[in-house]
Amino acid sequence: MAQQDPVDWQLAIRVGARLANRKPALTDPQLGEQLNGFVGTAEELVAMETGLRSANGPAVAKVVDRAEWVIANVASFRRLMRPMLDKWSEKLSGRGDSVISRAPLAVSRRIAGVELGMLLGWVSSRVLGQYDLLVADDDPTAQDVVYIVGPNLLQVEQKFGFPPDEFRLWIALHECTHRAQFTGVPWMRQHFLSLVEQAMSIGDPTDPGELFATLRRAVQDRADTRQKMQEGGMMAVLAKPEQQQALAQIGGMMSLLEGHGDVTMDRAGAGLIPSAPRFSRVLSERRQQLNPLSRLVQRVTGLEAKLNQYVAGERFIEAIEAVGGTRIIDRCWEAPAALPTLPEIRRPALWLERMAVDATIV
Repeated sequence: MAQQDPVDWQLAIRVGARLANRKPALTDPQLGEQLNGFVGTAEELVAMETGLRSANGPAVAKVVDRAEWVIANVASFRRLMRPMLDKWSEKLSGRGDSVISRAPLAVSRRIAGVELGMLLGWVSSRVLGQYDLLVADDDPTAQDVVYIVGPNLLQVEQKFGFPPDEFRLWIALHECTHRAQFTGVPWMRQHFLSLVEQAMSIGDPTDPGELFATLRRAVQDRADTRQKMQEGGMMAVLAKPEQQQALAQIGGMMSLLEGHGDVTMDRAGAGLIPSAPRFSRVLSERRQQLNPLSRLVQRVTGLEAKLNQYVAGERFIEAIEAVGGTRIIDRCWEAPAALPTLPEIRRPALWLERMAVDATIV
């Protein structure tokens, strides 16, 4: 039942959009047309570099403002959390329709809506591009898109004096690499969604006693908690042992994909984007220049973990290429079992040994 949904999604959108619009936004009516051209070029460059070509046809760039990005991501959160939300609603339905059961739910769903809206509103001012792999989940006829947050892109170009043509192609290369990964490797998208469903559908989300017990363990074992926060944010800290396995698989997979995205954008754009090293350096410094509150938000929400994935993934690829050559990455696309685990991301020799990679392949 709609009234039993534990998150007030419309409130999340209103809060997120209000925060997203708190800063003045630059606009350029030609940006959408220009970016579609860059996305088309980027797809060809990524295909030549990686051998991966999307089975969904040409990508389309969709320039959105910050509020539109919030709306799109509320929809994505709703799809990702569906297994847990269905289970939650089922449990709440069994409690009857008394005032006692309705009142706490009404408050908690509004709190959840405000928290999600605040998170997305904050992130909306920093994100430049995003590939939405969930767009066709509800509508098989929908065309998957590469989102570009126009105001943020224009703001960064203006603030740092980036050459627009180079910077826009550079951003398009990264997002088109992610699209090639999820739509050019036949099993990748479904494998990712199945892992998310596994992580979300395990356990009883309505048991506060168990939640408090988990929090006590987190406080007592600070070293373990710090490690989990770096790898997956608060979700990794609160996850049960059964969920930890799925989250570890997701972490290994995303480290590989993010690292591969960065490596590919540099190689595919070589010779076309002379400013790429500067782009990379400046954006890395931009991520570090956060106030203490923003750093805390990044850590708790898992955004810090995502940034760590870029570095860990690049190091993994560098290490396996030193043994197996530049095409060794293709072994990862053979099957879900070929993806590196988190321990293998940290120690690439473990993956090389498991995959029986011989140094003579170089």
